[in-house]
Amino acid sequence: MSATDFGLVGDIGATNARFALIAPDGALSRHANLLCEDYSGIGAAIEAYLAQANAGRPAHAILAVATAPDGDRVSFTNNPWTFSITQLAESLGVRRLRVINDFHANALAVPRLAASDRVKVGGGEPVAETPMGVIGPGSGLGVSTVVWTGTSYMPVPGEGGHVTMAAADDAEGEVLALLRRRFDHVSAERVLSGPGLVNLYNALCEIGGRPSPGLTAAQITDPATAAEDACAKRAVAMFCAMLGTVAGNLALTLGARGGIYIAGGIVPKLGAAFAQSQFRARFEDKGRFRTYLSAIPTFVVIRPDAALLGAAQMLDTD
Repeated sequence: MSATDFGLVGDIGATNARFALIAPDGALSRHANLLCEDYSGIGAAIEAYLAQANAGRPAHAILAVATAPDGDRVSFTNNPWTFSITQLAESLGVRRLRVINDFHANALAVPRLAASDRVKVGGGEPVAETPMGVIGPGSGLGVSTVVWTGTSYMPVPGEGGHVTMAAADDAEGEVLALLRRRFDHVSAERVLSGPGLVNLYNALCEIGGRPSPGLTAAQITDPATAAEDACAKRAVAMFCAMLGTVAGNLALTLGARGGIYIAGGIVPKLGAAFAQSQFRARFEDKGRFRTYLSAIPTFVVIRPDAALLGAAQMLDTD
């Protein structure tokens, strides 16, 4: 490909930096997933990807990042990387570089997902041309919205992962009370993310009067661990139920009759266990609005490059 043929899209989080090339017809190719910890910064990761892809220099680029871009300087929420958009564009030699929030990109992808890109959990059917919500536990908790303008869908980014987490039962109340003694604010992200799973697990160990063995989120969600460790099993169950609470709140707030889509790196790996969890029951458990929520579908996004697909919609390759 020559520089006039393609653009670069990236999805950069706390752990992974995903990249692909986009052709003028919108097709994505040469996907790669790099570990952020292997590179000194985003520029080094992009250079490594372009060398790996043997692609030359893109004409344009758009990066979806796990933070709220503010002006020229971008600092990640859960990643030590920071960069200047202007300086990065100059070093890469691209004519145009755009930087958006990663869940802005996920929201753009939602209307374009095929049936094979998502797995439905529970009942309900989407209502056309109504808002859709996106929520994604990963290294953090991303939240976004997509709304119908009359001619197309428009994303509305936000920072809903930092809303205050509320307890729905006494067990959750005990865990959140413990976490409030450790953090100045217990947001949804404090429990609904990779680090959040660790917080839940450690809290349950402490409440149960046993020392925590220091498990990672991946170890906590491993079925083999749950079979031997009651606190791990309870932590995953509580995680799924709490996600149902927050997703239901999001659906009510947005009037998201088009559906709620669950992205991020954690839930797709839970597989059938997530569908069998209390997620959907808790999603619908809103008293007088149970019937309203039971009609709203919930989907797990299983397409790994969904954010790249969404970001590509904003990439001008003319």
